[in-house]
Amino acid sequence: GGDDSIPIAVLNSYQDEEISITINTIEEYDSTIYIADIQLSDPSLLKTALAGNAYGRNIKATTSEIADSVNAIFAIHGDYYGFRDDGYVLRNAVVYRDVARDSGDDQALVIDDDGNLSIINESEVSMDSLDTESISQILSFGPALIEESEIVVDADSEVDKAMTSNPRTAIGQIDEGHYIIVVSDGRTDESAGLTLLQLATVMQDQGCTVAYNLDGGGSSTMVFNGQVINQPTSGKTIEEREVSDIVYIGY
Repeated sequence: GGDDSIPIAVLNSYQDEEISITINTIEEYDSTIYIADIQLSDPSLLKTALAGNAYGRNIKATTSEIADSVNAIFAIHGDYYGFRDDGYVLRNAVVYRDVARDSGDDQALVIDDDGNLSIINESEVSMDSLDTESISQILSFGPALIEESEIVVDADSEVDKAMTSNPRTAIGQIDEGHYIIVVSDGRTDESAGLTLLQLATVMQDQGCTVAYNLDGGGSSTMVFNGQVINQPTSGKTIEEREVSDIVYIGY
C-alpha cells in the first residue's frame, strides 16, 4: 500500500513488505566470503529457474542472465544439474529427473512448500517415496554441511575431483523463512577459497540449523539487484561461467 511498499535498495540490502536481504562481506581463511541473510514472509519467494526456461543437458546461460530473465532480486547458481545424467531434479514443484546418483552417499537438498530445508540420501530415498506434492525444490549436489545445528563434514570431506580450497556456494536455514546463502571467492591471488569444513564452520557461525553445499568452483556466483557481487573465476579470468540453473529470491 502506498509509498511504504516501494523497495529500498541500498548497496548491500533490500527491503520490502515480504523480503529482507542483507549482504555482508567478511575476510576469513584467506578468502573473501559473501554472506546473504535472507528473511521471507512467504516461502514461495524462494524459487529456482532453468537457463532458457527449459530443462536439458546443454541449455546454459550465466547466472546473471537467468536472474535477469525472471526479474530475480537475488540469485545464486544452483546445482548445474545438466553437467551429469543422474541426481534428483525437482524445480518449482515439477519433477524433471528421478534417477539417483549411485555412489551410495550422495545427499540431495529438499525444500518443502513451507520453505524448510532438509537433506535426503538419494540411495536410501527414492523420488517415488517422497511426497512430491509438498516439495518445491530438490537440488542434487552436496554434501550436507550442517544437520540439526551440527557440522557433518570433516577435514577429509571433499567433492570428487575438486581442489580442497575452492570458490564455494552454500545455502542454509536458521529458522522458518530465514536463510543464509554464502558464496566465497577462490583461485585468485586475493582469495584462496574454502574447504568444505571451513564452509560448514561459516554456516554454523551464522546460526544455520541445516546447510548444504551447492556447485562451487568456477560456477560460484552471487547476483544482487542485477549486479554480480563476487568474483567468479575458473582460475584464469574473472567472468561468469554459463550454468544450467539458479536459486533465486523474487516475485
